[in-house]
Amino acid sequence: MGGYTAAVLTVSDRCSAGTAVDTSGPCVADMLRAAGYDVVHTAIVPDEQERIRAALLHCCDALHADLVVTTGLSPRDVTPEATRAVLDREIPAIPQAMLYASLQITPHAMLSRAVAGTRGGTLLVNLPGSEKAARENLSAVLPALGHGLKMMAGGGH
Repeated sequence: MGGYTAAVLTVSDRCSAGTAVDTSGPCVADMLRAAGYDVVHTAIVPDEQERIRAALLHCCDALHADLVVTTGLSPRDVTPEATRAVLDREIPAIPQAMLYASLQITPHAMLSRAVAGTRGGTLLVNLPGSEKAARENLSAVLPALGHGLKMMAGGGH
């Protein structure tokens, strides 16, 4: 796959407060490792736009992760807004592909607010918060992410 680095951020008020256990973040990290990514950072942050934005910037600008994946869902969900605030370019087809795949499983997928795009040399992708939905959505796009990172690095087709 190419030895790319990844960071996984779980956005959850309850997990960050220790009142719930994060299962989606570890699941996503395991899937990325199995696909050949070096998961260099994982973190849990509360669903507060500035905290999410700061965590995203840390992963992109300080750690220079090739891929940053968020997972999380809460009544206060502001992850898409925080993600858009740090993007240079949005890539709408990634969330569209996840939506298409998810709609084959559940009509609830239409409630997704996922965002994906780039910041510098980093690809960012929002996933849903449940472990099952995060696994399904990442599975739908994971084969294309390595190619996208190669293209971003100037690797051609």
